[in-house]
Amino acid sequence: MNVGGQAVIEGVMMRSPNFWAIAVRKPDGDIEIKKDKLKMLSEKTKFFKLPIIRGFLMLISALVLGIKALNFSANVALEEEEEEISDWHIYLTIAFAFGVGILFFFLLPLYLTKLLNFKSYFMFNLVDGVIRIIFFLIYLGFISFFKDIKRVFQYHGAEHKVIYAYEQGEELNVENAKKYTTLHPRCGTSFLIIVFIISIFVFSLIPKTSPFWIKALSRIVLIPLIAGISYEALKLSDKFKDNFLVKLFILPGLWLQKITTKEPDETQIEVALAALKEVLNSEKEVDNVK
Repeated sequence: MNVGGQAVIEGVMMRSPNFWAIAVRKPDGDIEIKKDKLKMLSEKTKFFKLPIIRGFLMLISALVLGIKALNFSANVALEEEEEEISDWHIYLTIAFAFGVGILFFFLLPLYLTKLLNFKSYFMFNLVDGVIRIIFFLIYLGFISFFKDIKRVFQYHGAEHKVIYAYEQGEELNVENAKKYTTLHPRCGTSFLIIVFIISIFVFSLIPKTSPFWIKALSRIVLIPLIAGISYEALKLSDKFKDNFLVKLFILPGLWLQKITTKEPDETQIEVALAALKEVLNSEKEVDNVK
């Protein structure tokens, strides 16, 4: 059974095929847990399960679930605040971040590449993609210096460690999880690198003679297609992860995780274990009913 997760503020959210659970460390040291049924858009109809379409819908579902998890974790971890952070506050923050991301990671690199005036269209798209990746690396390196972000990266590492312990069939405890690496091939960070690579090829389909505004608009309009293709590429890479060429393909994503994951302490691993055990117990209850 595949499980995945996401680091949040002072906690970890875990997903199984049918459930999700989030565990957050409260200011008093206790762990608060919330769980619910997993509702994915890609499971609604047969059409939504088609390759590429399911990838984009999975991304939307993961984004919505991630917002819920962030909202819950923020309100639990900062419980001394008088007012809770609303869902709409989180949604607006994500929307703003998404807009800024499109501007700096898609439109600005395109404009800078245009100024370089490459005659070769292949070089134009390649340099455009390289600039996007450089901007992304600079951004990750910058935010990694913030104390709160560093703790989120530690919880990200804890998430990967406990998933490794589960995948190896070990007893789920802190000692067993500690020995594993914080780098995991199915990580969302690896997905982002795949997105950047796939985007180079997809944007190359836009005719060279197209005006700048068409090329700029394509950077937005084609995001669903790129996300769908990237999802399928990530699934294939996990299926054939022992293949030498696949290992080379996922290597940049693993390198990037050296920034987005940090070595967690035992208390952070304990939180990740609490979330994972919650979804696994829920799955067992469903199996027992059957």
